[in-house]
Amino acid sequence: MTKLKSLFAAGTVIAIAATTTVSFAGSHADPAISGAIKARQSHMQLYMHNAGILGAMAQGKMDYDAGAANAAASNLAALSQLNQRSYWPQGSDNASAENTRALPAIWENFPDVGAKAQALTDAALAAEAAAGESLEALQASMGPIFQACGACHSAYRQSNN
Repeated sequence: MTKLKSLFAAGTVIAIAATTTVSFAGSHADPAISGAIKARQSHMQLYMHNAGILGAMAQGKMDYDAGAANAAASNLAALSQLNQRSYWPQGSDNASAENTRALPAIWENFPDVGAKAQALTDAALAAEAAAGESLEALQASMGPIFQACGACHSAYRQSNN
């Protein structure tokens, strides 16, 4: 019976140690990676906020306001031109880190990612020029913005399914 108690105690200690090690490792992820993921997610939230304003106006869910449209489009243009290189360190993909939907394919094809980012910048700059003109001009500028976002997300972001 003493041998059985010893085996049980040893098994319990091993299980606790393994759980503690996994919890400790998960809670002490590389702060540079965690910070980069948080920064890019925050950047994406700012994209969504401003594109949401423009989209709501374009769809008639919000009254068109030339000043607000111009501000949101200017924000999108400025955001798209920020240097985001530090947001994307190796090892910050969804196979290597938690709390991200960024697929490892991003790091395998940076030229394509760059081209898709340039498409967003071009679309945002066009929207910036059009948004304050009229509702019709804003509406015409929205398709390329959402196409640019969708092209990158469909290739390089894990879906919610």
